Amino acid sequence: MCTAICFNADSFYFGRTLDYEHTFGESIVITPRNFALQFADVGSMDKHYAIIGMAHIADNYPLYYDALNEKGLCIAALNFVGNAHYRENKPHKDNIAHYELILWLLGQCASVSEAKEKLKKINITNRTFSPELPKAELHWLIADKTQAITLESTKDGIFIYDNPVGALTNNPPFSEQLFNLNNYMHLSPKPPKNNFSKSLDLTPYSRGMGALGLPGDLSSGSRFVRAAFTKLNSVPFSHENATVSQFFHILDGVSHTRGCCDVGNENFEITQYTSCCDAGKGIYYYTTYQNRQISAVNMHRENLNGADLIFYPLIQTEQIYMQN
Repeated sequence: MCTAICFNADSFYFGRTLDYEHTFGESIVITPRNFALQFADVGSMDKHYAIIGMAHIADNYPLYYDALNEKGLCIAALNFVGNAHYRENKPHKDNIAHYELILWLLGQCASVSEAKEKLKKINITNRTFSPELPKAELHWLIADKTQAITLESTKDGIFIYDNPVGALTNNPPFSEQLFNLNNYMHLSPKPPKNNFSKSLDLTPYSRGMGALGLPGDLSSGSRFVRAAFTKLNSVPFSHENATVSQFFHILDGVSHTRGCCDVGNENFEITQYTSCCDAGKGIYYYTTYQNRQISAVNMHRENLNGADLIFYPLIQTEQIYMQN
């Protein structure tokens, strides 16, 4: 399970949580402009925009979970189990495997508008990367500083939704997630008014009661409501460090604590990592479950004209600053 959001402040920020019972050996991976991108059915892309994100590297191929390119376009792939449906190759279509989609779009698109044009001919195929890496059932949040969309491939077809919330979780499909917000239109960051009855003298007895009824469980539908409410009511700061901290606070509201989501066999889903990307500066910030200190990798401090992948293992050990 996962939650992704985008956030406009002094810059454009994009990030997510990845919630699962184990890791896949992911790291921060920079794909420079001259690293040849090989696609199963549409050839290769020898020159492309530089990309940074979280990925598992398999056979020198970056399988990105979430990433941004040097132009500020961002994409996150989230589990969409039971609803995602991919197809066999189709003629006259861009046949892109689900694991290739982030690289294919970020390599050549500078904006959501350009991505929409590319998606008009897409067919997301059921090809797997290898027998050891089975098909992942996914949908995608795609965003830049001006707009966000959700991409879903289901049995009914491929759908591209405008995403005015700038948030996405797992299930149900995005159109249902968005419609469900109608059930929470009464929520507010302000103190509530007595609409119950004029004959009763009802008054708030605690701060924060305007959000009474905000769902607090870990289901994806509830996390979408909570992330949307928190993000849309969050007041941004005017400088980088404070805004990055604010972004992590928003996603803290949907993070998983070990023990609270039991998936059986003594395994628990936890928030393996949380990311926040400054899309304007090309900086990938992250925390992990075992390391709550924010770490960062700046893509522009690397040789983006290179031809080899650059990667940084995640810092997994807690970093504690002793003041005395």
